[in-house]
Amino acid sequence: MFTGIVEETGRVVAFARGAEAWRLEVTAQVVSADVAVGDSVAVNGCCLTVAGREGVSLRFDVLEETRRLTSFTALLAGATVNLERALRADGRLGGHFVTGHIDGTGTVETLESRGKDHFLRVGGPAGCGRLLVTKGSVAIDGVSLTVTEAAGDSLAVWLIPHTLAATNLGTRRAGDSVNLEFDLLAKHVEKLLATRQG
Repeated sequence: MFTGIVEETGRVVAFARGAEAWRLEVTAQVVSADVAVGDSVAVNGCCLTVAGREGVSLRFDVLEETRRLTSFTALLAGATVNLERALRADGRLGGHFVTGHIDGTGTVETLESRGKDHFLRVGGPAGCGRLLVTKGSVAIDGVSLTVTEAAGDSLAVWLIPHTLAATNLGTRRAGDSVNLEFDLLAKHVEKLLATRQG
């Protein structure tokens, strides 16, 4: 379980197909300090298990299924990724409950300055609009954000300067693919209502 509060951005050293799985190697100064093999780390919002650690380098095994269902299909060496260690039971919950289980990918439609503020619009996968509500929560590449506009399968958020500086969202361009995780409560309510109506 995560909060969507990114601790640092790491750098992809390599991402290549291995004998048993895709192997992702990332350098991270903060996150690598106290993680161990077997720990969970959200990488661009996707929960991965640390499979190896050497100094500031972390290695993850990525299943083909995970790669196919996330924006990892476009992940290259040198890319910047958002990193967050799993939530500790005695920690603060500054964002919202994020599982690290990606619901699908979205496409950046707009990222622009509007005065001193920054506006981000993302087109989501078909049918995702049913899980979006204005003032609700969404995780974009693992960043906990508040939905300010929801229209069809498109959502918009405003980004504060800190978010732009502390995450990789400021480097996104129109057409880029991002990982999306919709609010856990919305998904449960949808299933409960569908069960009652079915």
